[in-house]
Amino acid sequence: MPKITRRAAAKSKSKTRTKKTRPAAKSGKAKVVKPQPKAVAKKPKPWTEAEVREAFERFRKANPEPRGELEHLNPFTLLVAVVLSAQATDAGVNRATRALFPVADTPQKMIALGEEKLRDYIKTVGLYRTKAKNVIALSEKLIREFGGEVPRTRAEIESLPGAGRKTANVVLNMAFGERTMAVDTHVFRVGNRTGLAPGKTPLEVELGLERVIPAEFMLHAHHWLILHGRYTCLARQPRCAVCLINDLCRWPEKTL
Repeated sequence: MPKITRRAAAKSKSKTRTKKTRPAAKSGKAKVVKPQPKAVAKKPKPWTEAEVREAFERFRKANPEPRGELEHLNPFTLLVAVVLSAQATDAGVNRATRALFPVADTPQKMIALGEEKLRDYIKTVGLYRTKAKNVIALSEKLIREFGGEVPRTRAEIESLPGAGRKTANVVLNMAFGERTMAVDTHVFRVGNRTGLAPGKTPLEVELGLERVIPAEFMLHAHHWLILHGRYTCLARQPRCAVCLINDLCRWPEKTL
């Protein structure tokens, strides 16, 4: 057996200390992360017939004869006001129409006023150029097809320039006493937030409210809901503490 010298042993030991270990080769397979199941939001418990009746009895007791806040003189000026109110506040529309309606309260007078002068009256209202064009066009159609009178069916009103389903429902309700449900942003929010009539579209909420609200409340129902959404069930900071129906509301984030 060969004899190992001290120098050879030291050299061998030095090589052992300085030898670098290679990192293990990475696997070509990426680590699979399993997606976590999303939490399923629980649907609110539907309102009972007794709860719906109780809610609207409270609204009626607090405000027996609610009124829409758009100022108007007759069915035509109401129609014009509702068309102007799209993407605008009622207060803003009223400021413009207080000067407009005394000089143009019929389709004939509106056409005589003309689009350019009409724009001057409503220039503080959003989208006033498009709305001025629509008001003149609907005035012409009222004279041409309806004898200068506002028609009394939803389909006919919806056929007018600038008028949609909400416009038709407001006019039918306020001008002609029809039991319609006009769904604006306030009614849409209240219907969904409270769980009274949840829906993904205004039409779904409208039909849902018509199904659950007793007939005796339908004449004023959309006004009660609009006013509730405008002054109590606010979008950002709802006033739950003073809400007439806070004990019936299904909203999980309500504060009392």
